[in-house]
Amino acid sequence: MMDVVYALKRFDFLGKEFLTWLWFALENQPDTLRALDAQMSSLEIGNRLVLHNKNQQNTETVAIRGDAAGMEEGVLALRKGALVAEMNLVYRSGDESWQFTLRGDTLDPASLKVPQTGRLETKENIEGTAIEKYHLYRRVVDLIRALFSHFLELRLDSRWQSAVLPSFRTWINTKEG
Repeated sequence: MMDVVYALKRFDFLGKEFLTWLWFALENQPDTLRALDAQMSSLEIGNRLVLHNKNQQNTETVAIRGDAAGMEEGVLALRKGALVAEMNLVYRSGDESWQFTLRGDTLDPASLKVPQTGRLETKENIEGTAIEKYHLYRRVVDLIRALFSHFLELRLDSRWQSAVLPSFRTWINTKEG
């Protein structure tokens, strides 16, 4: 059996590749992403993006924060070979919105903010409120699972090298921050 620590280190790149691909897909294939979740009205990069560029000597980290932050530094980091290590996302469905952060090493949603639920009026409503909260959290987990599954299908397909990577490189080299 493969040692867990070894497996985590061996496949560490996969989550970062996923988040980097997600940035690309958000800008170039929003309809494909919406097809993965029929209830999604939009999915956007939120107020935080962290990129890592690991070379033989050291690791360069670029962090972009703020609601009105430009992506110029992130684009430059991509051109130098960086991958997205952490991404804040805003998911919208109808009038509701969720905000959360994904880290490439775990793909667990962090700092998750779900839509407001109805006010708890009586003790008898506790169960209903808990179930409603559970379903709101579950929407994000299901979204991440669908996105990552789609990414893995692309990544393991023979067309990854011939079709996906060239369009990705073109996007990086022609993108303005």
